Amino acid sequence: MVRALSIAKMRAAGLSGQKASYIKDLAEKFSDGTIKHRVLHKMESADIVEHLTQVKGIGVWSVHMFLIFTLNRLDVLPTGDLGIRKGFQILYKLKGLPSHEEMERLAQPWRAHASLASWYFWRVADGAKAKAKVRPPAVSRSRSRS
Repeated sequence: MVRALSIAKMRAAGLSGQKASYIKDLAEKFSDGTIKHRVLHKMESADIVEHLTQVKGIGVWSVHMFLIFTLNRLDVLPTGDLGIRKGFQILYKLKGLPSHEEMERLAQPWRAHASLASWYFWRVADGAKAKAKVRPPAVSRSRSRS
C-alpha cells in the first residue's frame, strides 16, 4: 500500500519529500525481502543495527529507539542521543558531554539495564531544561524617586 502512494500524496499528508522517499525505500525493502522483519526479534541487537541501517533514512539512533521501544531490549545504550549524553554529564558531574567510550565505561556496572537507565538520563536532561526555563525574573534595584 505505501509503495503505491505517490510522493505528492505523502507530501500532502505532511511529510517532507525526503521523509516520503525514506518511507518508500523502507516499504520497498520490506516487500523485496531485504528487511527480514519476521526474524528481527530473534537477532542480536548489533545485527539488527547493521540490518536496518541499510535503509535510507534509518540510522543507529532510530534502530536504538526500535530496540528499546518496539523489541523491548533491556541493554540498549543510545550513546549518540543528545539527551542521554546530557543526562550522563549532569549525573556524573562531567565538564563536557561524554564520548561513546566514556559512556560505555561509566555504564559497566549497570550495562545489562541500559535501556531503563536511558529513560532516567532523558528525565534528568528534561529536568535540567525545565529548570533552566523557570528562572525567576531579575529584580530591579533602581527605584524612582518622587
